[in-house]
Amino acid sequence: MRYILNTVAATATAAALLLTGTAAAGAAQAQPTQATQPAQAKSLYSPSALVLTIGKGEDAATATVDRAVTLNCAPRPDGTHPMPAAACMELRIVDGEFAALADTSSTKTCTRQWAPVVVTAQGVWQGKRVAWSATFGNECEMEGRLAQGAVFAF
Repeated sequence: MRYILNTVAATATAAALLLTGTAAAGAAQAQPTQATQPAQAKSLYSPSALVLTIGKGEDAATATVDRAVTLNCAPRPDGTHPMPAAACMELRIVDGEFAALADTSSTKTCTRQWAPVVVTAQGVWQGKRVAWSATFGNECEMEGRLAQGAVFAF
């Protein structure tokens, strides 16, 4: 009789452990792991990070870069640009269309000296890839056509 009672007690203990282990395993399976959770966005803002350059030459691919700055506009204006807030505001006004920053006419009087200057913008504006460049006859012409802007004022 004692043998039967010990066997019943051992079986009950084993069953309890088995149930507890199964419940714990079920609880562990119910907890989603980091690998199974969906990816979370790190920011509410679309990325806006640009590298702006001014160089000498006729073509962006072969120009010698004289000056370059970084400009980040989201989540807040930042970068090595001397006036990031003003530059980001200008880009928001033209919805990131760099061509709209360069006036077709200039009120500045410049010589007709051919010393080409290339300005470029590379990077991302509000989540969209940007690769833009413009060539001006000389630095005076560039300053005249981009006179109102802070984007390339560095």
